[in-house]
Amino acid sequence: MSFPWAKHYTPAHPFMKWMDEKLPLPRLVYNAIGAGYPVPRNLNYFWNFGVLAGLALTIQIATGIVLAMHYASNADLAFNSVESIMRDVNSGWLLRYMHANGASAFLAVVYIHIFRGLYYGSYKAPREMVWLLGVVIFLLMMATAFMGYVLPWGQMSFWGAQVITGFFSAIPVVGEPIHTLLLGGFAPDNAALNRFFSLHYLLPFVIAGVIVLHIWALHIPGSNNPTGVDVKGPQDTVPFHPYYTAKDGMGVFVFLLIYCAFVFFYPNALGHPDNYIPANPLSTPAHIVPEWYFLPFYAILKSFTGDFLGVPAKLWGVVAMFGSILLLFFLPWIDRSPVRSANYRPTYKWFFWVLVVDVIVLGYLGQAEVTPTVVMLSQLCAAYYFAHFLIILPIVSAMEKPLPLPNSISEAVLGSDADAAHAA
Repeated sequence: MSFPWAKHYTPAHPFMKWMDEKLPLPRLVYNAIGAGYPVPRNLNYFWNFGVLAGLALTIQIATGIVLAMHYASNADLAFNSVESIMRDVNSGWLLRYMHANGASAFLAVVYIHIFRGLYYGSYKAPREMVWLLGVVIFLLMMATAFMGYVLPWGQMSFWGAQVITGFFSAIPVVGEPIHTLLLGGFAPDNAALNRFFSLHYLLPFVIAGVIVLHIWALHIPGSNNPTGVDVKGPQDTVPFHPYYTAKDGMGVFVFLLIYCAFVFFYPNALGHPDNYIPANPLSTPAHIVPEWYFLPFYAILKSFTGDFLGVPAKLWGVVAMFGSILLLFFLPWIDRSPVRSANYRPTYKWFFWVLVVDVIVLGYLGQAEVTPTVVMLSQLCAAYYFAHFLIILPIVSAMEKPLPLPNSISEAVLGSDADAAHAA
């Protein structure tokens, strides 16, 4: 968005003038995160999570590059190479724990970022492209995380690869060729490990590229805000620096505090003990579960237990699992309410919190042993998940009576006399 009141970059030093002529990188940075980029003055700490996601990705790329120097993508050597990193490489244990817990940190930050977007209507016009690119980033992250989980080649890595890639074989006609192509054979082995390692190394850089597009798309309409009201003038904004760089700095401090607590004190809390056992194709673990960030989708997959309309349950589960994510692509057109923020949508707000609880319960059910009760609850929660987006949201957006919106962001922050005070 073009802000007429924004400060413009004017280099004073001769070298900076020369640089601005030849390669205007300082201008780009100034306009992106400096005083040249005004943002709504009422952003809360939930807007920190975009920066935190970028920090988490940076940690993952930096630690991943070093770990790749010592990792052997061979089914006979992979497990021992990970143990060698932990025991023999200088600070290898730290790098590995940073990378393993960094994946969880990255996904946790992105989940909060997504739910913030759902609550404040950040997917609505004119920010549809920002949202769509965000969903693409989420899909790439999930693929990267799955392939990374396979690399240690422990029991859960091997059997996770066996089970998850096996779902593709349920797709009619093309399923088996896709399954064989993914694995490079008929079961996880050297070919699969090499494929997953190369893609796991490559995809974070693809994610970084899409994030650049995501930020670029965001800078066209400007940031959303907790009221969902558009910026109407300079009284509604403050420069990104120093106001939000300081606020983001506080968020980074808290994030690093929690992250370091896991790395140094609970490094294996989010992992599975079976992954410290070398992969054995002849010994199936008693209970195969993915990482915590896949559990809600795994619960949706497991909720299909019987054939329906001549379609196997396995195929229904795969379609539902992928559909639960792909559904987010259509959200800007499913929710037709002209009001963005749930703060002014009393009915939608209740259903939003029901959705949050539903996803948390799905996560719990995803790691629970399969019993009739767990299957029934998974089916109910999965049904609500899809009903929320396909039935409840369109009805609520059409029938809900929103609360009165403030006339401007400054009015919401400073009170009803704010506009008059600024005008005076």
